[in-house]
This record gives sequence, structure tokens and C-alpha cells, in this order.
Amino acid sequence: MNTALLLTYALTVLLLIATPGPVVALVINTTASAGRRRALLTALGTNAASLVLIAVAASVILTSAVIDPRWLAALSLLGCLFIGYLAIASLPEALSDIPVAAVAPTQRSGLWQGFVVGLSNPKDILFFVAFFPQFIQVTAYINHSLVLLSLVWIAIDLSILGLYIFLTARLVSPRHRRLISLTSGALLLVIATVGLIYNLNILLP
Repeated sequence: MNTALLLTYALTVLLLIATPGPVVALVINTTASAGRRRALLTALGTNAASLVLIAVAASVILTSAVIDPRWLAALSLLGCLFIGYLAIASLPEALSDIPVAAVAPTQRSGLWQGFVVGLSNPKDILFFVAFFPQFIQVTAYINHSLVLLSLVWIAIDLSILGLYIFLTARLVSPRHRRLISLTSGALLLVIATVGLIYNLNILLP
């Protein structure tokens, strides 16, 4: 096993996940507005989406297929629309005096929201398409490499998102959670807007 390559992959994944983006903003927003349980389900949804992207990357590697950049842009565009919808839906709740718990969506919707946002996350799409294949030689066998890289991703992903959930739930006072929810909702809206503009420029040259 190539230990140096594995450590490089782990560090890359750590920086990728820890850097604020749509997934982190969604998890923080969910923690502040609906509590740790639903935020954990959301994190599990984003993790499941990552496994789907890993499977796609593995398929590309094993078949030497070429993915049309416009297809990726279209997927990311749909994700941006969904992220924008979540942001717009969360802002009125953050500004309202009605407790969010009284109108909180179901747990199933938390998994679904996390899955859709994770599946269309531009950072993850770029990573798995452009950078993931570079680490496939971490072991002598591709199948072993895919399993190992997937396990490392799952461990780091859930650890980082779990830390964000813990910090938001335990270290942020209840009176500040509305501000956190409002800020993360606004960040989601900015990410969605920038993503829409970027992907439309690709699809409509």
C-alpha cells in the first residue's frame, strides 16, 4: 500500500469537506433550526450521495468512459436550484417568531435534502471526476483501492460534519441559533446564485 498517497488523499478530503460549502451550510442550518437528530440524518444523506459519486467515478475509471462536462453542469444546475429552494424556504423560518421545531419537516426529508445537495455539490463532483482517479493506485488492486478510499471518505466526512453539528448545537446559545440559521441560509442562497450563473455560462455559451 502507498501510505504517502493515502495520507495525501486523506488530507485532501479533510480540506475539501471542512471548507465551507453547500453541504456544511446545510448541516449548520439544519442543526440550528431543527436540531442535532435531523442534522445527523442530513449528514448521512450527503454521505450516501458521496458514495454514489464514488461509484460513478469508479465506473469511469474501470470503463475509461468520458463524461460530458455539459452533463455535469446540468446536474450541478439542478442542485443549485434545489439549494436555492432550501435557502429561500429557511429564511422566513429564521426570521419568524414561531419555533422552528413546530413546523420542522420529517426526518425522511432530512435524508433526502442531504442526498440531493450532496449529489449535486459542485465541489464533490469536481473532486470525484478530476482528482479521485489520481489516488486509485493507493494499492496494487483497483477494487481494494476503491474500498479503502471509500472508507476513508466516509470516516472523514461523518467526523467533520459531526463536529460541525456538535459545535453548532453545544457551543451556540439558543438566542444565537436564529442568527446562525439566517446566516447559513443566506450563504446557501449565495452559493446557489453563483452556481447558477457559472453553470448557465457553461450550458449557454
